Amino acid sequence: MMPKLKKYMPFTYKMMIPYLLLVLLTDVVIGYISYSMLTDSRTEMAESNIRTGMEQARTNIRYQMDEIQRMSDNLFGSQPFQRALELKGTPFEIYLAMLDEIVPQITAPLQLFGNKIRFMLYTPNSKLNIVSGDNLDEPIIDSDYYILPLQDIAGSDWYRSLKDSKRDNLWLQIDTDQKLDNISHVRRLVNFSDYKTVIGYVRITVSLEDLFGGFDTFPLEEGITLRLVDEPTGGILFQRGKANYDDGSENFLSLHEQIPGSSFVIESLVPNSYLTKDAGRLRRVIVAVCALSFLVMTVIGYTVARLSGRKMSRIVGLVRAFQEGNFQKRIRFSGNDEFVQIADSFNVMATNIQELINSVYVQGIQKKQAELEALQAQINPHFLYNTLSTISSLANLGEIGKVTEMVQGLSRFYRLTLNQGNVYIELEKELEQVATYLEIQQVKYADAFSVYVDVDEEILQMRVIKLVLQPFVENVFKHAWFGETIAIRLTGRRVGGNIELKVIDNGIGMRPETLSQMMKGSSQAGGYGVKNVDQRIKLRYGDAYGVTIASIFGGGTTVRLLMPAGLMDNEELL
Repeated sequence: MMPKLKKYMPFTYKMMIPYLLLVLLTDVVIGYISYSMLTDSRTEMAESNIRTGMEQARTNIRYQMDEIQRMSDNLFGSQPFQRALELKGTPFEIYLAMLDEIVPQITAPLQLFGNKIRFMLYTPNSKLNIVSGDNLDEPIIDSDYYILPLQDIAGSDWYRSLKDSKRDNLWLQIDTDQKLDNISHVRRLVNFSDYKTVIGYVRITVSLEDLFGGFDTFPLEEGITLRLVDEPTGGILFQRGKANYDDGSENFLSLHEQIPGSSFVIESLVPNSYLTKDAGRLRRVIVAVCALSFLVMTVIGYTVARLSGRKMSRIVGLVRAFQEGNFQKRIRFSGNDEFVQIADSFNVMATNIQELINSVYVQGIQKKQAELEALQAQINPHFLYNTLSTISSLANLGEIGKVTEMVQGLSRFYRLTLNQGNVYIELEKELEQVATYLEIQQVKYADAFSVYVDVDEEILQMRVIKLVLQPFVENVFKHAWFGETIAIRLTGRRVGGNIELKVIDNGIGMRPETLSQMMKGSSQAGGYGVKNVDQRIKLRYGDAYGVTIASIFGGGTTVRLLMPAGLMDNEELL
């Protein structure tokens, strides 16, 4: 019985597992590196854009601060302007001085400066006309100038701090500047003669938003915070964007740009969410590309594995066919790869094995046939020797009639034995041959024995090896007969797929040691014919068949022959 073939996974599919793992690992590594590089590049680009905007803002602020500085320098260095501030003449003279010297010096910069500013002049000269200008508590809408008495600021903190110190030419947030997001340039004006006597204060106020020049380069709506910080004090002079990052709610990047010639620093707080705002989209794109790459590589790998697997399956099918004993199958592959060489090698091997099997099989059959014929040839001379011995004895006794009957019976016996040269004979003719033998013995022993035949009709036309019953019937006369008479019973039955034939006698039987010697083929125990028939059956049908003997000393013997059933008269078993 052939072993049950186990299911298996093709090797090419097994190779797909490490292949796909390698592709997946490669995609993950490449995707991670790409994502990191793109994120870093995006971060650097965003940071670079913010820094560029800060540099532009710094340049713009510095330029406008310089412009305002020049305004105060012009007033500080103008002697006519200083003399006009200190004039103590008649009201008319004062009026003319203001029209000719003071107002033109103040209004000229307002027209030239690009942004809206407030130009304020605080003077201790009570003779000068007061120009109140716009409301200082409101944002700067248009450029305007103010001429105010120094007493208006005498009580302010900033004035007292400047008056009692040597600080001058400063940028400060004073009065309402912080509330209105303005900044003021304050400068002390001194007498041209001694440079000590204070003749007034100049305050030029400008909107910080105008100083920055707009926030187009600062996407404040995306969380960026822009500040103007007074570095010594850490005070925030101006701020746009998110109010506070100090609560730790979000990580951010802090960028600083020093405004040259001042203590001010432009500070930008850039949240990581802005720096990596495209990270999600980049991640999705990279994941999609890697997934598509993995899918494509999977399809390619599966296609290659399937094509190779088909070839491997055909090779496995060929090997299984060899395992089942079919060496006629061949395979052919196109191309010039390893599979072609394997297929050609298998085909050559199958051809050689088939030729070898044919050679061995034919030789085995020939050997079996020769052995069977040799055993068959041994039976005939043995029986002929015994019969001729009996005829000689009868001739010596003058029993011519019995001699004639025995010779005629012997002739019929050998005619049936020859069976036209066939190894097999119908069971019916095998029984007829035994009957002929018994007729010969009847001549010798008269009515001293009786024979009973009980064979099923369904097996009479089935064929068996010839001369399988006669040797056991002959042994009954030679070894089992003890007394004046003996009975012989021949039976035949179909047992499953086999034929069971029995030769039963009520003779003396055999002891176990005698039976053992008989089965070994001892001629003294009558085993020569027993072993001959047993070998012929086994040689022809296999070791599962043959002869078994059961005997009780003093109680008779039963010989059982087992052969396969189903061979009809038109069949031949090689």
